[in-house]
Amino acid sequence: MPKTTNEGKGIRIGLVASEFNFDVTLLMLERAKEEVAFLGAELGPVLKTPGVFDIPLGARAVLEKREVDAVVALGAVIEGETQHDEVVMNQAARKLADLSVEFGKPVGLGISGPGETRLQAQDRIENAANAVRAAVKMVRRLRELRAAG
Repeated sequence: MPKTTNEGKGIRIGLVASEFNFDVTLLMLERAKEEVAFLGAELGPVLKTPGVFDIPLGARAVLEKREVDAVVALGAVIEGETQHDEVVMNQAARKLADLSVEFGKPVGLGISGPGETRLQAQDRIENAANAVRAAVKMVRRLRELRAAG
């Protein structure tokens, strides 16, 4: 397998990662960075937020940077004793979708949960790479559409 591809050439990806559950999200952040490099994309700003609920504000700040083509949001929403995890995930996902449409730039959803255990969150670390790949593909497809007139 090649060390890198050219799929992401000319694409700059920003990463926004939650510090909450950082034993999981730190690994997600490192996996996302590896995937950016593997795809031949450029790593843009990396911003850490206190929690998943804060990611949309961080994503907005990164999306405002002209040189950023896409953002990937990373976090793990682990189930607690209440339905707080569902509220956090639903609101974050909705706002990230809104930001993607508002800025016309892809936002990769690399947030796992809600309703997952810590073990399930650890098993889903690879989703960080999936979110990077999806963001790169979407940037390319939008560029192709815009180039076609």
